[in-house]
This record gives sequence, C-alpha cells and structure tokens, in this order.
Amino acid sequence: MTPVVGAAALGVPETFNAAAHFVDRHIGEGRGAKVAIECGDERVTYRELVERVNRVGSALRRSLDVRREERIALLLLDGPAFFYSFFGAIKIGAVPIPLNTLWKPADYEYVLNDSRARVLVVSPELHPQIEKIPRDRLPLLEHVVVHVDELLGSGDAELEAAPTSRDEAAFWLYSSGSTGRPKGCVHLQHDMVICAELFAKGVIGMREDDRAFSVAKLFFAYGLGNAGYFPLAAGATSILWPDAPTPQNVYRVIERHRPTLVFSVPTSYGMLLAHGRPEGRDFDLSSIRLAVSAGEALPPALYERFKARFGVDILDGIGSTEALHMFISNRPDAIRPGSSGLIVRGYDARVLDDNGAAVPAGEIGNLWVAGDSMCACYWNQHEKTKATIEGGWLRTGDKYSQDADGYYWYAGRSDDMLKVGGLWVSPIEVENALVQHAAVQECGVVGREDRDTLMKPAAFVVLKAGIAGTPELASELQQFVRERLAEYKRPRWVEFLPELPKTATGKIQRFRLRELTRL
Repeated sequence: MTPVVGAAALGVPETFNAAAHFVDRHIGEGRGAKVAIECGDERVTYRELVERVNRVGSALRRSLDVRREERIALLLLDGPAFFYSFFGAIKIGAVPIPLNTLWKPADYEYVLNDSRARVLVVSPELHPQIEKIPRDRLPLLEHVVVHVDELLGSGDAELEAAPTSRDEAAFWLYSSGSTGRPKGCVHLQHDMVICAELFAKGVIGMREDDRAFSVAKLFFAYGLGNAGYFPLAAGATSILWPDAPTPQNVYRVIERHRPTLVFSVPTSYGMLLAHGRPEGRDFDLSSIRLAVSAGEALPPALYERFKARFGVDILDGIGSTEALHMFISNRPDAIRPGSSGLIVRGYDARVLDDNGAAVPAGEIGNLWVAGDSMCACYWNQHEKTKATIEGGWLRTGDKYSQDADGYYWYAGRSDDMLKVGGLWVSPIEVENALVQHAAVQECGVVGREDRDTLMKPAAFVVLKAGIAGTPELASELQQFVRERLAEYKRPRWVEFLPELPKTATGKIQRFRLRELTRL
C-alpha cells in the first residue's frame, strides 16, 4: 500500500482559491517581468497575466452578473485568452468548463444544456459551430462572448480572489462515456495542486527555467496540466499553439520556441517519426530535456525509435479525466519501455479481479487507483458516480498487470471504448453515424492497431440488399462519418460483411470482430 497524499498534507489551507495560487502569487515571488506564456509572436508576462485574469474575472461578475458556483463554458483555442478566462472565472468563484474544440454542434448542444451554463466564451474561429445550434434549443444560455477583448476592455485591473474552500468546485471537465454522451467531472480547488506537486514537480522535476509545450490541447485534462497549471505551479513558461498539431507545425514550434519539456500522445510521436526534411537534415530537438506521453499505451518501438533519432527519453504513463492527470508513470531514472511505469508518489493503485480480490503479480486484473485529485462526482450522474468511485477509489475501466518490480502493464479496456490519439471514442457513436447512411443496414466498430500498433477505429458494415461493397463506397462512408463526428472518430478501415457475428440474444460479438482485424 502506498500512502495517499492529501491537500492538507501539501499545505493547502482550508480557504483556498486556485487562481490566487497559480496566478497571483508570482508577483509577490518576484516573477512579474518573467514571460509566462508564449504564443506565436505574443509574449505575456506574469504581471500581465495577473492583470488580464483580473479584468476578465471582474467583467464576468459585473457585466454578465456571473455568480459564485455558476458554470461558464469555454470553447477556446489554445492561447492566452484561455488562461484569462479559465482563471478569471475561478478567481470569482465561478466554475469554468473547457469544451473539446473538435466536437460537433450536437455535442455542444448537449453539454451546454447538461451543465446549465448561462455564459459561453468562444473563439471566433469556433463560433460558427455554435451558430449552427438553434437558440431555442439552448434555453439556459444567455450570453455568448466571442471576443475575450470585450471582457478585457470592461474589467478592472485589480480583483480580490473569492474566499473559496479548497474542497469547493473549481472547474469541470467532460469525459466521454460508453454511450457516447460526455460526463461532467467535477474537480475541486485543490485538485490542480495535487497533480502539479506530485507529478509535474515530483516525477518530471519541472522547474522555473523550464519551457513547456503540449501537443495535447488545453481542453483535454492532460493538456490542461501540461501547458496550463504545471508551468504556472513552477513559475515556468508555457508555449501555446492554437492550430492543428501536424508534424510540420510541431517541429516548427519546437525549433522556434525551444521548449525543454514536450508533452504529446503516441499517435503524434509516431507522426513525428514518419516526417522528415526533404534535404535530409533532421529537425533540431536539442532543447528538449524530456518528453512525456499519455492518452494511450506507448509502443516500445516508438520509444526506441524516438530515443535513437533525437536522443530524448519519452516518459509514458496513465492518467484520466476523473483523476485529472497522471497517477502511474515512468520516470527519468526508471524507464521500462512498454510499461506505464510506477505509481506516482502520493497515489495508490490496486489490480483486482472481478470479485475485488488482489491478483498475483503478472496476472491481469482491473486497475483501481486512489488519490486526492479525483473528481468529486459526475455531474447529474449519480449511478455512474457510484459505479466508478467507491470509498476514495476510482475504477479506471482498464485491464492491467503489475510485475515483480512494481511496473504496471496495460492490457486493454474493460469495456468497448477506444482511445484514439489520446481521446476516447465510443464505438456506439460511430455506429450510430454510419447507419444513417442510406446504404448501411447495420455495422459494428472495434479498435484495430495500425502499423505503429496504435489503436484506430475499424468499421465492419453490412449493406442493404442489392448494394455492392466497393472501395469507393468505403471512402464515401468514411467521409460520411467525418461530416458528422470529430475527425479522430472516423473509421480508418471500412470492411463489408454479409452479416455481423451476434449472440443468441442479438448482441454484436465484438470480440469476433476484433479477431477479424488480426487476420
């Protein structure tokens, strides 16, 4: 058993506001002139960050009458405005909810109504997605702020932090569920401190002279730590990139901004390895002292190839939206390629069988984890909360084994959810999109490994009578899904079957479909 380290043990007082800790304190500690955020040509010092957080927070309260504990939805690209809005809301005791920028209008409609957000702050580039939703279908949404500059211009430079409790709700993050509908994870004021102290400082040793760049975006729990509150906790610099994380863009950001820490997911590392300069001269990653990976298991081959090419270690680990960040991870002095690493100090983990008994070393069981960064509950999802969180322990839904040295090894999901590029994909959601096509009778979606052994969706389709399965139709079906769901949910393979394997009660036998992907 590993002792769980709580907020009080880390010195978090009972009255505690996360914005005061992560933003305000830097002025008193002498970092006012230091650059906190770099985004393209823009540089924001810690003093400017404090002032702009204050302006947004005071404008939300005075101009939009945002009250303590009221939810504010944020649909923002990575950039300084995300910091101003997120911490400005927290500072007045409101509850920001970062939203996935890759969703479709139907997803936003559901979450805006589920969260009962009265205010939405949205990047101009993403506003058209919101405009596609008829306003009468968003009865609780009163204000849509498209330009954060409006808030900056109407707010005050000084703002006192609300005297919130360390155990009060600070922000929500939505996590996808097995039905495809997201669940609102309610995180508390102290949760970010737990992750910053135990992982950012305790595992990767983040320090004031670090420069952090996250390929995973800020709306994602992983990215929110990597480039959000982690560098702020250490007094370091966050490097933000609002556009698509293509290999060209990632290399360009690294060579221009010279990060010391890079956070990404296995899919992105694989894409970087597949990309080279035509002239043969390789990209300069010499500024990077350490890379971090999460979101899905990092194949050993990717670790070895990246290390051989760039001389940089990748620390793989596992976290979740419910836990906020990593609770198991490799560390600079203890890397075992292919494993998720060791338990992060301050967390505890168990591998149990279906009856709740511990399994012997080397055997596969269900991974449970405990730690003080766990979400308090799923909003408005009492039964799912009880099924997932029990007595301080989180049922991760992952199958794991632990070796004799304490390293944890991922063995797959306990359910049929897929993790693609670090993001959850519900097969049911993809199937529901496919069957809307006039040619599709029924279909089943499972995970299939690509050549880098990374998981991607694969669709098995039964067509309506008289319709032939052709490569052209397969491409059409992929495009059909792309138009209705986020790009990462698109099936990378479409295969046609005369019928789907089913149980006697008519349920699709997904394990049979997974067997077909290995033929």
